[in-house]
Amino acid sequence: MKIESIEPGKFYHIYNRGINGIDIFNEKGNYNYFLQLYQKYIEPIAETYAWCLMRNHFHLMVYLKEEKEINLAQLSYNTVEEPRQINASRQLAHLFNAYCQSFNKKYNRTGSLFEKPFERKHINSDIYFTRLIYYIHNNPVHHGFVERMHDYEWSSYNTVLSLKPTKLKRKEIINTFGTLDNFIYFHQNKQGLDDISELLIDY
Repeated sequence: MKIESIEPGKFYHIYNRGINGIDIFNEKGNYNYFLQLYQKYIEPIAETYAWCLMRNHFHLMVYLKEEKEINLAQLSYNTVEEPRQINASRQLAHLFNAYCQSFNKKYNRTGSLFEKPFERKHINSDIYFTRLIYYIHNNPVHHGFVERMHDYEWSSYNTVLSLKPTKLKRKEIINTFGTLDNFIYFHQNKQGLDDISELLIDY
């Protein structure tokens, strides 16, 4: 099966899970460290619209910046030489590899942690855009971890509701739904996902 490339200037749903479905987050420190690495490797090359970290998988909704939008001084990478070309797939690989190395060392394991290649879907419609935000935030409810989205700590849902400074594209997300009240109402009512079912995955 041909792997869809990811291109700058486009929106993507990026997701992955532990190899053979194993857990990739065992404790609070794991979640925090993954987010620290995300900030280091991904935030310089992408704008984040939604995210959710589950016990054995994660979901990201991002806009990949074009090279002219990237501040090279903020870019982190794993090689000695500065990369000649900014590559989002390579930055994601740096994130996954760094997290895997730390996880393996902490839990005395070896080998791959994530399935390869990571999954990616191009977001190419307004319906997909809004439904995907809901789908990502609803993941913990769908999988039975919590009864209400705002009870789950490791997603961007509460960040949208918060007034604290954030790099999440909060204003743009709220504008997509019209108002914050509309955002909350949309999330509090079960949304049908049949029209985008082929673009989602259920781990």
